[in-house]
Amino acid sequence: MKHRIKAGYGILMLALIMGLTACGSQTDGVVEGKVNVVTTIYPIYEFTKEIGGDEVNVINLLPTGVEPHDWTPKSQDIINTSKSQLFLYNGAGLEGWAPSFLKGLNKDTQVKPVETSQGIELIDSEGDDGHGHGEEGDHGHHVDPHTWVSPKSALVMAHNIHQSLVEVDPDHAAYYDERYAGLKEKLEKLDESFTTQLSGLPKHEIVVSHQAFGYLARDYNLEQYAIMGLSPDAEPRAQDLVKLTKTVKEKGIRYIFFEELVSDKLAKTLASETGVETLVLNPVEGLTKEQEQNGDNYFTLMEKNLQNLTKALQ
Repeated sequence: MKHRIKAGYGILMLALIMGLTACGSQTDGVVEGKVNVVTTIYPIYEFTKEIGGDEVNVINLLPTGVEPHDWTPKSQDIINTSKSQLFLYNGAGLEGWAPSFLKGLNKDTQVKPVETSQGIELIDSEGDDGHGHGEEGDHGHHVDPHTWVSPKSALVMAHNIHQSLVEVDPDHAAYYDERYAGLKEKLEKLDESFTTQLSGLPKHEIVVSHQAFGYLARDYNLEQYAIMGLSPDAEPRAQDLVKLTKTVKEKGIRYIFFEELVSDKLAKTLASETGVETLVLNPVEGLTKEQEQNGDNYFTLMEKNLQNLTKALQ
């Protein structure tokens, strides 16, 4: 009798575990009865969850702690996306693999691809490192894809995500409208904080690890000097480092910014050579495992960015 009870208990627990996995997992595929959305990077994932709420199952392709520039999708990602209603990607050249990925989807799929950066005035970045990050434009220039780093651009992306959810699931339009209004309000407050706090500071020059803050600089009257180009894995030329060292000293820059998901070696080397300190400026391309465990999100990371910018630009 005891053996039967144990066996029955084991079967019940297995069924519960399987049921929980099917209902709520972000990595085990689509969920029946919900709008299934596949996103490529963390900010899009967060905004989609904010707007979609209980009506949406969101699968983010990029794993926690992984920097997106060199990541490529796997076969399971294609399978999950083929079963989804929406594929939300940044565009502007961030996901260089996207065209072939979309061609590889099941031919019978109804998935709607949406480029969330549509409508943002993109920045043409001259003199990129040529490592394939950024959409190539005229004369060998590259488009800066880091749109979400500015709250002003993030507002456009949130609007595009909201519109795409309403289009594929009009029955829940009022629900998405209400949740989008809440997200929009938070982004507008963040934008106001950046505008107010940064406009009154005496300095406007920032030195960063890689050229990921162009939209932030444009929208809040900053001047960005980058150790590396649009891709953070490219080694800068010796003459560029010499020039940057000179700029740090001439402009009276007191902090070199680095980011958690890429090596801080060059930033710390430059700081050491120029006698300045380092601070984090997060491009919010993804969360580290520690940030995920701490409950960090786009807003907490951007608020920390604002605190560090305020400190550096005094």
